[in-house]
Amino acid sequence: MTSGGQQEAGGWRPAKGGVVCIGETMAALAPDPSSSLEYADDLRVSVAGAESNVAMYLADLGVPVAWVSAVGDDPLGRRVLAEVGAAGVDVSGVRADPGRPTGLLVKEPTGSGTRVHYYRGNSAASAMGPDVLDDDRLKSAAVLHLTGVTAALSPSCRNLVTTALTVPAAERPYTISFDVNHRPALWPPGTAATVLRELADLADITFVGLDEARELWGAYLQPADVRALLPEPRLLVVKDGGHAAIAFSDEGVRIVPALDTDVVEPVGAGDAFAAGVLTGLLRGEGLERALRLGHITASSALKVTADHGPLPDGSRIERLLALSTDEWAAGSSLCG
Repeated sequence: MTSGGQQEAGGWRPAKGGVVCIGETMAALAPDPSSSLEYADDLRVSVAGAESNVAMYLADLGVPVAWVSAVGDDPLGRRVLAEVGAAGVDVSGVRADPGRPTGLLVKEPTGSGTRVHYYRGNSAASAMGPDVLDDDRLKSAAVLHLTGVTAALSPSCRNLVTTALTVPAAERPYTISFDVNHRPALWPPGTAATVLRELADLADITFVGLDEARELWGAYLQPADVRALLPEPRLLVVKDGGHAAIAFSDEGVRIVPALDTDVVEPVGAGDAFAAGVLTGLLRGEGLERALRLGHITASSALKVTADHGPLPDGSRIERLLALSTDEWAAGSSLCG
């Protein structure tokens, strides 16, 4: 038994309980219908933020969850609070800053995908610092979820993430989950690789995409190489795109194939995956089922243009989780 987690017959798991997610959420604008931003007549308003995406999917999956952040005391901030709160997330710990705006992003569809323009300089969330960790919700949380996005926003935000990750396990009741979530545009040249490796290696649970690991730490890395670079997390999950998730833990190496999904837009899928895995772990599920739940949840994000899509109904999720290993591997269209 360790503080913030527990050793079970199937391996280490976080203690059962709720989750606190800390990080920025912005208002998002996108052409409606999807078209050139330059010539669009109408823009659709939504919200976008890695940590609140995780929070909303956790709420969908029945996990008690709070999102702690700051928004501007402005209409876009109120829009963000209303939308995240409507998903069942506790937003009472979000501060409305009268002196700074809510961050904004604008999506620009291109022939090969979606380009994102950020307008988040001096945003309310970028002023967050380590004092956010004094929030009372953390005293009863089972998991604190953070991402590398927050660490890139400002010196005070990086201090927040570093402070959280350097609290000794014996001095906190919660497990710390960290998604590398590398956003190159947010980092000064030459800084992300070292900082994100150091932060990722401090967490109890770390999520990283194989593509972003290669971009950060070496073009030819394999999942085992990523584990060699990040030896400390109790659970390291390497996401190999639409192919598989590879988990490294005290149970050894576990590989669970992804479900084939017709991709509308990939934004938000990694956040959904993390929420599914965390939910499985908090339920005391085996690692195989937790990774499957991550894939199922991710597929719902891949099917929509927004960051947050509807999950399959509970009975369908349970049927997918109950498949044999061979049935799961063969069932590439089962989540359609």
